[in-house]
Amino acid sequence: MGAVGEAIRRRRSDLRSGLTGRALDVGLYVLILAFLFLLGTRVIEHGPDYLLQIFFFALANGAIYALIALGYTMVYGIIELINFAHGDVFAFGAFASASLIPLFGLSEGQVWGPFTILQLLAVFVVTMLLCAVLNVSIERIAYRPLRHAPRLAPLITAIGMSFFLEGAMFLWKGPSSVHYPDVLPDLSFTILGARVGVKEITVWITTIVLVVGLALFIDRSRLGKAMRATAQDRDAAQLMGIDIDRTIAATFFIGAVLAGAGGIMYGLSYNTAVFDLGFSAGLVAFTAAVFGGIGNIYGAAIGGLVLGLIRTFWDGYFDSAWSDVVIFAILIMVLVFRPTGILGMRVPEK
Repeated sequence: MGAVGEAIRRRRSDLRSGLTGRALDVGLYVLILAFLFLLGTRVIEHGPDYLLQIFFFALANGAIYALIALGYTMVYGIIELINFAHGDVFAFGAFASASLIPLFGLSEGQVWGPFTILQLLAVFVVTMLLCAVLNVSIERIAYRPLRHAPRLAPLITAIGMSFFLEGAMFLWKGPSSVHYPDVLPDLSFTILGARVGVKEITVWITTIVLVVGLALFIDRSRLGKAMRATAQDRDAAQLMGIDIDRTIAATFFIGAVLAGAGGIMYGLSYNTAVFDLGFSAGLVAFTAAVFGGIGNIYGAAIGGLVLGLIRTFWDGYFDSAWSDVVIFAILIMVLVFRPTGILGMRVPEK
């Protein structure tokens, strides 16, 4: 009878948990519908042209957030560490590329040609490599010695590395915003009354190329398969002959490459950068990674796009002073209502 009673109690507990989970999902959907209703009233008030213009800006912002969020989710999927210094690697990419642009012969207002495109591509490549070297060095010096330490130790170290990088960039460029060279041509065309410029198109194309390339690399390359195996079960992957240290270092390398590209595109889009840029953008990107499903690459890309849409639409239709409040309210709601994110990937314990 004791076993039967225990089974009944377990069944009741599972039923209550299921009902609670469904209730939380319903609550999340109600909040989303309420926001969409409120947004719809503002859209009707401002007209369709303004909506489309905000949408184009939102796609560009979301693309940048997606690139940063991919680095967060890749590192977490491998070693279950929130690399808080990742946002500062993104800011370093903006600063480094701003210094490299004149060194490669690019200047504001110059006439564009095939050689100019090659110059900009060279800035992208060198900046992404610099960011990759920085991030791999952080992993080797700060994280690898603490890999078997209690989880709090690497978490505190990650926060410390973030402050260290911010302080270094403060000393490098100063406390004020730094002008980023406006080297992209000032060309645009109109779609249904909304203006689309070269900056937005550059961000879209670059993000699509990088995300598709990352997806193909993870799915088809030998190293990508090793990364997926390490994320699933590190011990089993090591028994199968996978070099865990090399795989983790490669994850940091790839994440930094994407962050560096995001830093360049942020600078090209907004023509400014500041030493604590990585803190604000990194928190939004981290929220995007959690929203999409931490540890899930496709979820991070989708989460970045969605958070970019939400933030830009809020700035366009409501008081922009509340943008950060809205972003972190979304983070809290996701953790409460759907902690696994919209794609629902659960990362196994390592």
